[in-house]
Amino acid sequence: MIRSRRDRGEADRVIRSLALFVLAGLCEIGGGYLVWQWWRQGAPPLVGALGAAVLVLYGFVPTYQPQHFGRVYAAYGGMFIVLAIVWGWAVDRVAPDRFDLLGGALCLVGVAVVMYWPR
Repeated sequence: MIRSRRDRGEADRVIRSLALFVLAGLCEIGGGYLVWQWWRQGAPPLVGALGAAVLVLYGFVPTYQPQHFGRVYAAYGGMFIVLAIVWGWAVDRVAPDRFDLLGGALCLVGVAVVMYWPR
C-alpha cells in the first residue's frame, strides 16, 4: 500500500506526539517517584532534588505538542493513567488487574479521540 506524503507526515506527527506524551509521563511519574523515595522511604535528599528537577523538566515537555493547552493536558491525563499502571507493574511489581487494563484501554481511546480524531 502506497501512502501519500501527507499521510506519512500525519503519521509522523502522531508518533512524535505520542513520544512526547511518554516522555512527559516518564518525567512526571519518575520525578514524583524520586521525591516519594526521598520523602517517604528515607532516600538521600539528593534523590528528592533530582526528582524535583525532573518534575520541572516535565513542565516543559508538553509545550512541544502541536495542539492547544487544554486539549494536550486532557489527552495527557489519559496517557498518565496508562503510564502509571505500567510504572506500577514494571517498577513496583504490582501487576494490573483486568479492571486496570480495561480502564487503561478506555483512556487510550479517549486520548485518540481528543488528540488525533480528524476535525
